[in-house]
Amino acid sequence: MFPLMRCWSVAFLLRAEDSSPNTLVTHTSPAQETSMLQGEMSSVMTTQAAQQEKCYDPGDKTLKFVDGEDVLDFLYEGFKSPRALMSCGHAVTPTSLTNWCLRQLNQGDSRFVCGQFGCGAEWPYVEVCKMALLTSEEKKYFKKILAFNAARENFLIKACPGCKSSVMRTNESSLNVCCKLCTSNKGRTFEFCWQCLKEWKGPKPRSDRCGNDGCCNQLLKTLQTCPDVVFELMPDITGCPSIRACPTCGSLLEHSKKDCNFVVCPRCKMNFCFVCLKQCYECSSCSVAPRQTSIPVWHHVNHTRPFSLQ
Repeated sequence: MFPLMRCWSVAFLLRAEDSSPNTLVTHTSPAQETSMLQGEMSSVMTTQAAQQEKCYDPGDKTLKFVDGEDVLDFLYEGFKSPRALMSCGHAVTPTSLTNWCLRQLNQGDSRFVCGQFGCGAEWPYVEVCKMALLTSEEKKYFKKILAFNAARENFLIKACPGCKSSVMRTNESSLNVCCKLCTSNKGRTFEFCWQCLKEWKGPKPRSDRCGNDGCCNQLLKTLQTCPDVVFELMPDITGCPSIRACPTCGSLLEHSKKDCNFVVCPRCKMNFCFVCLKQCYECSSCSVAPRQTSIPVWHHVNHTRPFSLQ
């Protein structure tokens, strides 16, 4: 049986074309580069998996074998390998685990979580490598996509407006970013604005805007100017903005007007009330929170886990 998926009552405004919400770009972006890499590498590994199923060594004393169901065999493929327990206590086979982790990577995740409904346990990278019997090629792919996904989740990668290459922002307090490739090609320092994605103008460093006309924080502008939402199931609630920034990670979410006021952020998985912006367990007789004037920054400590291989 497929694991139950939450029915979102929000639309995720983080566009696939860019790592920054509501910023429209027409060139190849880091997200698109990652998608192409995922398609190329995962298709190779899927073909290999189809040709040769992975199997645990029954004599491996470091594994705990059980006769239980393979909880990750959602397509009922009936993998022949013995079942072994993950740290969360659920039984898997190396092929089903590999497929499940690939699915999470291709969805943009930067951590591995158990697919058994109601579990949600996070598996360390080293455990996935061992239990999935990852090949050297798979490990290389996993680490590369983990790095891309982690950077994209934290809005740390964008495409340079000059050469379209991926550039990582190292100083989050400054909008001024230098592209080393353009600097080398042009024979001069090439810097651009992280916010408007135009060549930098004006004094630096600055955290609010550059000197280009129209440079502004589009996220805050969206939060301030979006229309109010009319809930179909809660018509008595008025004055609630139709777009909110997730209180945990800052992603912009738009309510569909249907269902209730409780939503789950697709990015950080936080459950919160769209009306009062409190976590669900803190919301009782809530009132409409005012329009947000700042955007939360997500400090996700798990992002470092794949790179340290802990």
